[in-house]
Amino acid sequence: MKLVIIGGVAAGATAAARARRLDEHAEIIILEKGPYVSFANCGLPYRISGDIQKRGHLILQTAEGFFARYRVQVKLNTEAVGIDRQGHKVLTRAKDGSIQEEPYDALILALGGSPVRPPIAGIESPNVFTLWTIPDTDRIEAFIKEQNPSTALVIGGGFIGLEAAEALAKRGMRTTLVELMPHVMPPADPEFGSQIAHALEEHGVKVITNASVTSIDWNLRTANLSNGSSVEADLVILAVGVRPNVQLAKDAGLELGQSGGILVDEFLRTSDPSIYAAGDMVEVVRRVDGARVRIPLAGPANRQGRIAATNALGGSMRYTGALGTSVVKVMDATFSMTGLSEKAAEAAGIPCKAVTIHKAHHATYYPGAQDLSLKIVYDTRNGRVLGAQAFGTEGVEKRIDVLATAVYAGLTLEQLSELDLAYAPPYSSANDPLQMAAFAAINDLQGYSRFVTAKEASGIIARKEAAIVDVRTYNEYLKGHLAGSIHLPVDELRDRMDELPEGRLLIVSKAGFEGHLAYRQLVQNGRNDVAYVSGGYTSLSLLPALLEYIER
Repeated sequence: MKLVIIGGVAAGATAAARARRLDEHAEIIILEKGPYVSFANCGLPYRISGDIQKRGHLILQTAEGFFARYRVQVKLNTEAVGIDRQGHKVLTRAKDGSIQEEPYDALILALGGSPVRPPIAGIESPNVFTLWTIPDTDRIEAFIKEQNPSTALVIGGGFIGLEAAEALAKRGMRTTLVELMPHVMPPADPEFGSQIAHALEEHGVKVITNASVTSIDWNLRTANLSNGSSVEADLVILAVGVRPNVQLAKDAGLELGQSGGILVDEFLRTSDPSIYAAGDMVEVVRRVDGARVRIPLAGPANRQGRIAATNALGGSMRYTGALGTSVVKVMDATFSMTGLSEKAAEAAGIPCKAVTIHKAHHATYYPGAQDLSLKIVYDTRNGRVLGAQAFGTEGVEKRIDVLATAVYAGLTLEQLSELDLAYAPPYSSANDPLQMAAFAAINDLQGYSRFVTAKEASGIIARKEAAIVDVRTYNEYLKGHLAGSIHLPVDELRDRMDELPEGRLLIVSKAGFEGHLAYRQLVQNGRNDVAYVSGGYTSLSLLPALLEYIER
């Protein structure tokens, strides 16, 4: 049995190691276009920031190490330039230009993806870089050492862009991040994009959204934007997206999916039964709704590599899809998400709603409690959890990991609320924040305490469809409130209900809980056309569309 794997890093290297554990006698060869077979590409921004001091720590395994441990032959600087499917051969080109043939019994494609290079004038300037490989990092480090840049521009506000912006700011550069979409971290919902942007801005990073870079001027060390402005840019990092490396597969006649990735079945087998594919280049099933999408993340790539190797050697292990669970460090804060966002669920045509809470990540009486924002998206037909997002400085990824498990298992809000989670004052509350969110969502579904999302509230406010009743404290109200709102603290509400106008009422509290209390008081006193805002004023203040309605 001869197994050839095209590409190393996450999927390819994992596949090779798994294949050897399954078959000690198989001949296993990795063809790697670059100079490194296995490196921590997720750690590259932290090398630029200085958090990872030693370059060697990014190299997870060398070609020599692979052979010593696994007897896997790694051919570095060797590009696969063609696949002869009938002859079961891969055509390769070495660094010296020589062409050779590599026969195979089974083939795994793990070529990953490549950074998108948008059509920007001046993009070939010597101060423009991508951050995707160790050589990319080496070039950036050399440029910083030689040119001593004082300003930096990051184009793109996704995972790599956010990490790059933090890294450059930590290196002392005045950094600007430009994102084409209305908010950074486009897969997230807008209020989380706002929180991420605020975290960057608090540490000196300038964030510009709804704009693109139209040109880069190396001589003037500036970049011009579509909004007519310009920014200083001694150093520029491109982070606008990743394109799957599918040209080799396409030339070989393998079928591509609607997302642009290689089409594979549940065994990660391509349209050729002898060829498997894994990692950033494949189209996978999104577990929540069955949609076929690309999810270019390291976790799924590693698991796919393991499964592809198993099946290439005669196994029948199934890959059931991914949720897109992810986490990113943003200065002192963390953002994490899993499954579908509110806007993704709506785009998928699923009847859904979202509940948002802002609570301390552990018991408030124990020192060090930090604010945690948590949003859970659910199916309004059955309460099934569809996805979640969270932002804060502590306890973020813990909640999302629990919720990723809930989404994977198809748990409902009711089941989520009953989970037996670990509790002690330094770590959580007796009712964990995710359970408090589930309680609120269940109350809404059952009609016990109706809320509207911040997004729904923004439409109600803009159209003036309800009187806004602000039930926060006097100090909270004075720090900022919606124009035209009626201020009536919840602790005074029972005695002052006669001050409320007739008609529909929209209750705004600090973070939602006092809105729930006010709702229960009002409906039990005959006011039925009432709803409170999930997430309260905290969520409303994070929506750019509502900034014009806020008075401070």
